[in-house]
Amino acid sequence: MAMNVADSESAAKAAKRVKLLGLLVAVVGLIMAVAGAVTWVTVQTSLADEKITVSEDADRFAGDAVDGPLTAYSEADIIEKHALEATGGKTYAELDREDPTRETVMTGSFLRASLFTSVVSFGVAAMAMVLGIVLILIGIALRQLARATSAV
Repeated sequence: MAMNVADSESAAKAAKRVKLLGLLVAVVGLIMAVAGAVTWVTVQTSLADEKITVSEDADRFAGDAVDGPLTAYSEADIIEKHALEATGGKTYAELDREDPTRETVMTGSFLRASLFTSVVSFGVAAMAMVLGIVLILIGIALRQLARATSAV
C-alpha cells in the first residue's frame, strides 16, 4: 500500500512530535532522578551530622551511626522500647498529667517522629530516583520509536 505525499508529511510531523515528547519525558526523568539523589544525600548528611548512634540494646544495627533509613528506623524502634519500659508499658497519652516520666516519654515521641520523618524522606527520595530512571527509559523508547517510524 503506497503512501501519498500528504500521508508522508503527516507521519513525519507525528514522528517529530513523538521525538520531542520523548526528549521532554527523558529530561523530566533526569530532573527527578537528580532531585531524588540530592534529597537522599541531604537527608543522609543532616542525619549523620547529628552524630546519633543506634542504642547498644537495639535488635539491629546496635552501635552503628544513624545515617540511613534502616538505622533511623532501628533507633526509633528502640526509643519506643525504652519509653515503654520507663512507664510500665503506658504510652504518653495513657500517662497521668502529673506522672514524672511523662516529659521523658514526650521527648522520646518527638525523637521517634523526627526519625520516622527521615525514613519517609529517604523513601520519597528513592521513589523519585526510580521514577526518574523509568521516565528516562520511556523517553529513550519514545525517541527510538519515532526514529524507526520516520525511517519507514
